[in-house]
Amino acid sequence: MTHLDCFSGARSEHADAGGRRSVYLTFDDGPNPLCTPDVLDLLAEHRVPATFFVIGAYAADQPSLIRRMIAEGHEVANHTMNHPDLSRCEPAEVQHEILTASSVIRMACPQASVRHVRAPYGMWTEEALTTSAKAGLTALHWSIDPRDWACPGVDAIVDTVLASLRPGAIVLLHDGCPPDEVGQGTHAGLRDQTLKALCRLIPALHDRGFAIRSIPQSH
Repeated sequence: MTHLDCFSGARSEHADAGGRRSVYLTFDDGPNPLCTPDVLDLLAEHRVPATFFVIGAYAADQPSLIRRMIAEGHEVANHTMNHPDLSRCEPAEVQHEILTASSVIRMACPQASVRHVRAPYGMWTEEALTTSAKAGLTALHWSIDPRDWACPGVDAIVDTVLASLRPGAIVLLHDGCPPDEVGQGTHAGLRDQTLKALCRLIPALHDRGFAIRSIPQSH
């Protein structure tokens, strides 16, 4: 199966039609009961929205967190059911991963409007893009990846985001970890660096004249 360049079919930036200096925060690999509540608390404190690309298996296990995300004005999006590398999956498995995840999200919270999908590891394929489009999902990549999942240090996360910042930027962060790393994701400090970086990033973005917004509806 062919792995596509992300720019061929997945949006990696989202310019604001009104010319505003918008930036978009996205979180992958949750919901995690030890990490996601702290991220939600911080976003609520600063009154900024985010898009959470959730893993379906986790959404099924943590429906209350899905409902909280929606209730607090965030978007819940599709990050597949089990976080596989879609370029290694057969077409039927790709379809199952994407379609089942959307179904699980809606079961957890019927009010959820699942609009976007993100391929694990950014591994977009023709099958993934086609399946997503047929399901009414917009493929969304990212433009800034500070590799917070690797715990490079709070300064490194903040500096990478600010150095790459421009209007329409989509920032990739994490509030959990994939199932194949779940043994490493059972401690409360898993995303401490991400949380501390976010504490600094939100004010810094505002200081630079950027507004943190929800991703607009695609037309």
